[in-house]
Amino acid sequence: MAHAAPASGARTPSARSRTTDVFSERAHRAAEWTTPVALGLVYGYWVAANNRSGGPITGWNLLLGFVSAIVFAALWTGIHALAPHMRRELHALLWTAFAGCAFGFLYSQTGATVLRSVGMSLAISAGVFLTLFYRFYTQEDAAGKRIR
Repeated sequence: MAHAAPASGARTPSARSRTTDVFSERAHRAAEWTTPVALGLVYGYWVAANNRSGGPITGWNLLLGFVSAIVFAALWTGIHALAPHMRRELHALLWTAFAGCAFGFLYSQTGATVLRSVGMSLAISAGVFLTLFYRFYTQEDAAGKRIR
């Protein structure tokens, strides 16, 4: 069967499949610090809410929430900066450890036993690892460079 020859000036497949960057460089720079701050505030509120179990809001409860938010945002920022320089297996493992620890601490604030908190965080970690490993394995080469 005959195929049509490409017309002169036709675009190459790699140029056609490249996605456009909708946001400006300024928006990307703003997202670098607003994302961890927003996620940290949500996490800190969630920790404080789990800790008080529907009771009154106290000063210690507010302190726990804000300290949790600051630690979460700092760790997220550090991992976000460090992880892309690692191989895909370690990249997925680092995010998995972060997600497991974050969930384990969050779950432990509900008053659950340590054994149950560890078991639940291991289950969450397994799902996160499988998801991230698949994503990084299909989106990166063995050296950790994104496949474009």
